Amino acid sequence: MTTWTPAGLSRLHARCFTTPRPWSEAEFEEILGEDASFLITRPEGFLLALQVLDEVEVLTIAVAPAARQQGHGLAMFGEFERRAMDLGCKKAFLEVATDNLAAKALYAAAGYRQVGRRPRYYRKPDGGLIDAEILCKQLG
Repeated sequence: MTTWTPAGLSRLHARCFTTPRPWSEAEFEEILGEDASFLITRPEGFLLALQVLDEVEVLTIAVAPAARQQGHGLAMFGEFERRAMDLGCKKAFLEVATDNLAAKALYAAAGYRQVGRRPRYYRKPDGGLIDAEILCKQLG
């Protein structure tokens, strides 16, 4: 069983992301220090969320590259949604880069639908900007 520390979360995040940029250990420590944050973990990855009243936002999800397309992400979404509903959340939101086709396929499979767009939201490693899609799902 993997025990996830902020350093371990940061290391996996760096293996999984270039856009948006990977988060630092300090950023994970700060978010995990928020009373409204919660972490869903599996040995293959994690999902980090933040509750605001009766809504919840998926801040990030990461699955180890060698463990992708094996159902781990979808399983974490199921656990995340059950936990969010237990906390009284009615809607879940997340943002995804428009060119992240694998993530968009996962989110669609989990039942998330586009409700908005943030133009030029993410900075790519080459300095270019890319839009983010805002996705939402009614819970319960």
